[in-house]
Amino acid sequence: MANKFLKIHPTDNVFVALTDLKAGENIVNNGSSFVLNDDIPSKHKFVEYDLNPDDEVVMYGVLVGKALSHIPKGGAIGTHNVKHKSSSFAKRTEPFSWNAPDVSKWKDKTFLGFHREDGQVGTANYWLVVPMVFCENRNVNIIRQAFEEELGYAKPEAYKNYVHELVELYKSGKTDSLTSASLTPHHTNGHNKVFKNIDGIKFLTHEGGCGGTRQDAEALCALLAGYIHNPNVAGATVLSLGCQNAQVDILKDKLNKLNANFSKPLIILEQQKEGTEQELLTQAIRQTFAALIEVNKIERKPAPLSKLVVGLECGGSDGFSGISANPAIGHVSDLIAALGGTSILSEFPELCGVEQELINRCVNDDVANRFVQLMRAYAKAAEAVGSGFDMNPSPGNIKDGLITDAMKSAGAAKKGGTSPVSDVLDYTEYIKRPGLNLLCTPGNDVESTTAMAGSGVNMMLFTTGLGTPTGNPIAPVIKLSSNTKLAQKMPDIIDIDCGPIITGEKTIEQLGEEILDFIIEVASGHKQAKATMLHQDDFIPWKRGVSL
Repeated sequence: MANKFLKIHPTDNVFVALTDLKAGENIVNNGSSFVLNDDIPSKHKFVEYDLNPDDEVVMYGVLVGKALSHIPKGGAIGTHNVKHKSSSFAKRTEPFSWNAPDVSKWKDKTFLGFHREDGQVGTANYWLVVPMVFCENRNVNIIRQAFEEELGYAKPEAYKNYVHELVELYKSGKTDSLTSASLTPHHTNGHNKVFKNIDGIKFLTHEGGCGGTRQDAEALCALLAGYIHNPNVAGATVLSLGCQNAQVDILKDKLNKLNANFSKPLIILEQQKEGTEQELLTQAIRQTFAALIEVNKIERKPAPLSKLVVGLECGGSDGFSGISANPAIGHVSDLIAALGGTSILSEFPELCGVEQELINRCVNDDVANRFVQLMRAYAKAAEAVGSGFDMNPSPGNIKDGLITDAMKSAGAAKKGGTSPVSDVLDYTEYIKRPGLNLLCTPGNDVESTTAMAGSGVNMMLFTTGLGTPTGNPIAPVIKLSSNTKLAQKMPDIIDIDCGPIITGEKTIEQLGEEILDFIIEVASGHKQAKATMLHQDDFIPWKRGVSL
């Protein structure tokens, strides 16, 4: 490792330990030196000079906290001596200019995608089966059982077979052998698929649609409409009970607003009209199978990279996320923007403290004002129930060096790169403009990824420092580790290791270019993301109350 510590921005007054450092170790930076006052574990931070109570802590060039007590030069910072503090924000304060990266290498490149009649291009071809209300979850799962194995989309039986082996050992009295019985994991290879051009049937279940607020029911309809409209979806089967708040008419209205000429096959069945459960399920299965025959005729064809719509997400972040994986996918976002494509940065609680920078990057005052309005409304709603953005870092974040929300946010925002903010979207709004979009979602990983797919992403990049097994039913999720140790420990979920940035073996730009090349391979169906292989189909609609 070339360096043992890092000062991220010239104005910072803290350093990041890139490896475990010991008290008494000499730190030399820009001609000055001092001795560490404490042991500093890898990923954690120490101060450059003495801090007194209420002195500001600066990292990434922005305010991320304030000292609660005296912190000596070379001393470690943590929740015991530093508290969240962030800068205020208002309207745009300075002009913004952007030096777009050179994209000549990708100018004429294409990916093989599924072209939809409305001009969108999918990186996958899925059929959806969705309920309008939780009362239909059971029927959705019955259809799942009927279809998945027969059509070749079922999950591997490895764990079922493993339990069978344990049962046999128990029955034969060989309980001493239980601890040595091993599992041989494997993934579905797709060779037994009945429909070769359909990547899968995705069955979404949820706990909404009735019993909550009418606003939540309407938001659910908008989210489901976004999923059906998503370019990775060829068509859908919708099950309604009939009496719920989330009415089919609302869903149709939301679809019409997304595309007045909506032409995808859409099967809608209402249990209270069909009569018996058997009649409902028979109709659903028969009509869906007939639609699958037609959808299977769609084939992949070349599409320009401007048709990529990439979601930018982080989860299980650590002290390296903001200096390796996040800026790496931030560079990808910049490359995609320069190519005329689209990216979405979400998780508004994790933009706390960097609002002014994002405001100044907005293409006009209207976009900037929208961002201000949504951020302030969200923060106010959190405070109204006795919470706040300052409570966002999880125990895992704090343990691995992210001790305040502003510190976490400053690193999380690096996923958005440096390009102009072309638009700001509220939850369930669909993308309208290419370039970097900001989407109002919680910091909760699955609520955020669920929302991005509903807003039109056809790919996702997901960074993690601790390891998070999150996926999405319709958008391939490429998982990137902030450190090599994680990539080696959890190779089943990590697609790309960004640890070489920490060791100095690769630059942020080099990793970003490699990630874009990997995206093209996954978007073309030549490679599968680990989350897809593992059937990680996470789907949680956001109940707009408060979720941080």
